[in-house]
Amino acid sequence: GFGVIIMEVAVAGDRGIPQANFIQNVEAVLGSEYEDTKIEALLKQLQDLYSKYKVLEVRLTQNRGNLKNKLPEIKKTLEQVTLLSSKKGGDPISTHFELSDSVYANAEIKDVDSVCLWLGANVMLEYSFEEALGLLTRNLSTATTNLKTVEEDLAFLKDQITTTEV
Repeated sequence: GFGVIIMEVAVAGDRGIPQANFIQNVEAVLGSEYEDTKIEALLKQLQDLYSKYKVLEVRLTQNRGNLKNKLPEIKKTLEQVTLLSSKKGGDPISTHFELSDSVYANAEIKDVDSVCLWLGANVMLEYSFEEALGLLTRNLSTATTNLKTVEEDLAFLKDQITTTEV
């Protein structure tokens, strides 16, 4: 049968994504006589809902991309801090230090008991190994959880877009 979609107040996982419902009985929504004003109002409501979904999709896709870029960086930094922490008080570590894009210098790290981490917005802070490991572990956990949430939201949103398009 022929159906129409209307928006319900329910939201996905309390994250503010309105749910689109497929209605089987058009007469129940528009009445037995299809008035042009009712049809136009319903179509406008559907178009508004569809536009909101597309804006949300773009935002969530950008968030997912940002999180996917951050995760490997956090993991790499966590591995590096773990390595430095394990070498504390031991033999010096030889490494390459990045001066700028594709320009490196040899460096020797010895007798280190803290690390400096970029926090963003041109801010760098010095942490003890324990503090840095704790911060990076929390950041990794938070980023992983956020990525899972964004992917769930995108899957739900794609279902709502499909329902609205039908």
